[in-house]
Amino acid sequence: MKTKDFYYDLPKELIAQHPEEKRDHSRLLVLDKESGEMEHKHFYDIIDYLKKGDLLVLNDTKVMPARIYGHREGKEEKIEFLLLNRKDDIWECLSKPGKKAKIGSKIIFSDKLSAEVVDISEDGSRFLKFEYDGIFEEILDELGEMPLPPYITEKLEDKNRYQTVYAREEGSAAAPTAGLHFTKELLEKLKDKGVEICYITLHVGLGTFRPVKVENVDEHEMHSEFYVMTKEVADKINAAKDRGSRVIAVGTTSVRTVESIANEDGRVCEKSGFTNIFIYPPYKFKCVDALITNFHLPESTLLMLVSSLSSREIILKAYEEAVKERYRFFSFGDAMFIR
Repeated sequence: MKTKDFYYDLPKELIAQHPEEKRDHSRLLVLDKESGEMEHKHFYDIIDYLKKGDLLVLNDTKVMPARIYGHREGKEEKIEFLLLNRKDDIWECLSKPGKKAKIGSKIIFSDKLSAEVVDISEDGSRFLKFEYDGIFEEILDELGEMPLPPYITEKLEDKNRYQTVYAREEGSAAAPTAGLHFTKELLEKLKDKGVEICYITLHVGLGTFRPVKVENVDEHEMHSEFYVMTKEVADKINAAKDRGSRVIAVGTTSVRTVESIANEDGRVCEKSGFTNIFIYPPYKFKCVDALITNFHLPESTLLMLVSSLSSREIILKAYEEAVKERYRFFSFGDAMFIR
């Protein structure tokens, strides 16, 4: 299968630059994965499509305000750093302009936070050893900006709009955006209806935005991301499968976690680690039955994943319909329920 098989034409003005004023007022395209039948709704209507016993699997990762600006000691020119991975007080970072951050350079971020460049990787990533006065996470929250995707060019006024309302495990460089549509009130209504809810954690890396640069899909190498599934969650998923209820993933990150752990019988277990699972047609799902997701970039691994749950033809036809109906696309855009 070719990467170009997942291309569709998207007018630039349909790329959402800001979230809807009310989270659950985004539009919702409901798609039957077998027949391709479509309905146009709003996200708060999702309650009408979920039933007692269904299990929603949400990703509770929290986005770090990981973009920070500093300058070399004794210099004034600004350097931008994007924090990627942490080991103790040393962080792997992307830097711009990188040539300003040489090994041994001391970087000043504020009177409470500074760092020394202690290493540089082959691909140009900088390793910073931080020194700080206080609690690092609190200082970062004060100084940092949300690392919004490159296609969002407008400034985000409220940092919390790039977090789900249930975010709690800090560690992501990007939000699991399908979950941005849920409000606490909507989640409570779903519980009252008898829909079960559980939380896995997968820390989303910047590799999620990495384009597929190979012609043949199966030659693409996926980035690796850290996940956690507790015993309590594994038990809930197995119980849902045993009783014949649907396991509904909220977002592609939840899909990748569950499918990474599931055996051929669709059973899961308590587990944590790194996954680089690449899901593309004709992948056979082992555990996940349905998916709530946003609209993804042309030729992206995320579009390939959602195509696997239905078919490439049905998904691209749904995307064509979404463009025609002027849906909003990507991270702050509208949603889709593939059932």
